[in-house]
Amino acid sequence: MPLFVVGTPIGNLEDLSFRAVRVLKEADYVLCEDTRVTHNLLAHYEIKTPTISYHQHSGLSRTGQIISWLKEGKSLALVSDAGTPGISDPGSALVELVRQECGEEVKIESVPGPSALAAAISIAGIGCERFLFLGFLPNKKGRQTMLKQIAASEYPAVVYESKYRVVKLLKELISLPENFQTTICRELTKKFESVYQGSPAELLALFETDEVMGKGEFVVIIRKEKKKKEKGKK
Repeated sequence: MPLFVVGTPIGNLEDLSFRAVRVLKEADYVLCEDTRVTHNLLAHYEIKTPTISYHQHSGLSRTGQIISWLKEGKSLALVSDAGTPGISDPGSALVELVRQECGEEVKIESVPGPSALAAAISIAGIGCERFLFLGFLPNKKGRQTMLKQIAASEYPAVVYESKYRVVKLLKELISLPENFQTTICRELTKKFESVYQGSPAELLALFETDEVMGKGEFVVIIRKEKKKKEKGKK
């Protein structure tokens, strides 16, 4: 039986696909980051499949049990708290392990669904035919290296940030020598979904004056301003 990698809503419960509902109902177990979060989703659709916790701190015994279940022919559905597993998510490690340990013995199937990355790009309106995705920036070690990547990239960079660190990111962008245009997508698919665009300094000013803006989850798209051609030069 396969391991299904199932995309789940990033805020609006209505975004779960018909196929995802069927797969979650038919699976023997649902593997999830936080069973409480997944229980809310399953209850909404009257899905009674047992849930098993699987997250970045799961030990070898849990991953070993999952591999055993798959080899025994059980059907497992992997979900994250929100969005598509494997994108800035511990599910990618499990998929890699299953491919290594089970080979062609276990089929891994994608059940596509919502993604904060795709949702943000689709409504930003800045032309992201190519982009650099960096997921969640490290809080300390490696953060400066990634900021340098953003500054050096010829393509827009997309990152995820929490409400606790998005202001820090804007201040860091202001300190860099490049000029940026920034798009912040907040609370995607939820009641208070908002999109803000401007320079890092302009958006920082909004955060400092609007308490509501600092609440929720954020996708940040960072694009270097194109240099204007000097008059008389082609």
